Amino acid sequence: MRRIRLAKSGYIFSSAAFCIAGLLLLLHPEISAEVLCKGLGILFLVWGVFKICGYLSGDLYRLAFQFDLACGILAVVLGFLMLVRSGGVLRFLNLVIGILVLTDGLLKIQTALDARRFGLERWWMIAGTAALASIFGFLIVADPFWSYGITGAVLLLGAALLVEGGLNLYVALYTIRTERQERRPR
Repeated sequence: MRRIRLAKSGYIFSSAAFCIAGLLLLLHPEISAEVLCKGLGILFLVWGVFKICGYLSGDLYRLAFQFDLACGILAVVLGFLMLVRSGGVLRFLNLVIGILVLTDGLLKIQTALDARRFGLERWWMIAGTAALASIFGFLIVADPFWSYGITGAVLLLGAALLVEGGLNLYVALYTIRTERQERRPR
């Protein structure tokens, strides 16, 4: 029970950090590339560790963490590379983050469908937000705003991180349950 609470708290913390990072990028797209890379590296490293911890926890529904082992390992590796080789990674930052957001969004669509099978009434909120995150991930990868330069890329990245953080926050609050929570009337 303690592991699941720790994993849920970490998931909520990292999701809120994604929202804050997204807002910061939307408000200050002129941020330096080095600060952006290092900050996101720390965020991805922490997020990856919490995803791995979540996968290893005893979540009752097993919805929020069902794909988190592989995504967590990928996030840890990406975060580590962003911290250690920020100059070399910076060129591929949007592409890699776009793929990660797209993948997580698509996997959360499956989570939403599983939540529907479990009888969770607000499964459609997960599906809608996951679809939006997937669209942002695709847009980051496709880079249709190249004519706006780095500012356009940073704004798109900020929007994607905000949506991704909101998606993960909602999934954590709505689907992570312990047996004690299930016994309580809602």
